[in-house]
Amino acid sequence: MVLFTSMRASRAVCRFSLFSFLVAFALAPAVGFAQADLRSSFPGRRVGGGTRGECSARLLAHLVPANSIYAPGRTLQVGLLEGPTANPKPIEIQFRRWSGAPSDQMSEAMLATSELPASTAGITLISLEALNAPAVWESAYRCGDDESTSSDPLAFVQTASPPALSLLVSDSEADDLSIQKALASLRTQCGASVSTETFAHAFSLVDVIDADWPAELPVRCPS
Repeated sequence: MVLFTSMRASRAVCRFSLFSFLVAFALAPAVGFAQADLRSSFPGRRVGGGTRGECSARLLAHLVPANSIYAPGRTLQVGLLEGPTANPKPIEIQFRRWSGAPSDQMSEAMLATSELPASTAGITLISLEALNAPAVWESAYRCGDDESTSSDPLAFVQTASPPALSLLVSDSEADDLSIQKALASLRTQCGASVSTETFAHAFSLVDVIDADWPAELPVRCPS
């Protein structure tokens, strides 16, 4: 397992309002769907965003396996990655009950919502209280009216960009264990910075890193 040994103390003070995700997922088991069915049918995307507009096109990725289905295990840790931008926006996060529908409209009752403050490129780790059954996790930048008022006739594409979308499950597989260990390693670096290259390899996100990214990424732990 790659250890994040390349780090430096972050000089910037993380101005986060500490919050606790009271996500006690007391969900009834999904009827008629085994764990294997969930992993083969869920239409997730761990990297959200579109291709147009400064805010909508900014990278936002869940730190989960490539199929965007993840079992946090006993660690109950999840994380996300924000890409570079000159104009950061807050992130809206939602956890919703999973309905079992094989489409983007797969979620039902809202379980919890929260917002992360506007931040520069970096990694954010979140601690969940509990996870007892499948739940949908969505994250997207709150772009507001900045792009919807654009004179671009294709501006509607910017405001409709898809969120990062993952399914959180209970039974861990090999890919989940690898992510769990990588997140646990990151948790030891809260308030510090880690090598972007090392991080990208650990989470199989090398393809989204380019010359615009900083050499190191801060690790933020608001919960």
